[in-house]
Amino acid sequence: MDTSTLLWSVLFGAIGAGFFIYGKKQRALVPLLCGLALMVFPYFVSNVWALLAMGAVLCAIPYFYRP
Repeated sequence: MDTSTLLWSVLFGAIGAGFFIYGKKQRALVPLLCGLALMVFPYFVSNVWALLAMGAVLCAIPYFYRP
């Protein structure tokens, strides 16, 4: 694990915590699940480019998907 992977993991975890809290308070399922996924997936991805791609997609899902 290098420095960039660690820093991106912390950033996506913080964004995920924000989505999770927002989804819990608003009772919105999509931000809640995306927040949970953003907090968990950096533990399983070690490639920096895959981490960035998956993090960007998970951050964009609540913005573009509005039921």
